[in-house]
Amino acid sequence: MMVDILIRPIVTEKLTDQAETLNRFGFVVDRRANKQQIKKAVEDLYGVKVASLNTMVYPGKAKSRYTKSGVLTGKTNSYKKAIVTLVEGDTIDFYSNI
Repeated sequence: MMVDILIRPIVTEKLTDQAETLNRFGFVVDRRANKQQIKKAVEDLYGVKVASLNTMVYPGKAKSRYTKSGVLTGKTNSYKKAIVTLVEGDTIDFYSNI
């Protein structure tokens, strides 16, 4: 069940910088998961203590592009993002198992 909640970590320039300065990490999580479930999943999986947790739901957007064969329309997926701030001294290394 814990593996299903955390879908993947978000590794962007902004969140990498926040990880170094503010001890803050981002994850794409299951849309149905609540904050308590996300907190427990992060603490169990990485063995860290969560200080605070913010979540946000990104709606899917309609996209279209012009090609030789005409206009292609589609939709991006909607997803839920969790920003986890860890207590002082704890950290998560996403690159350790590469």
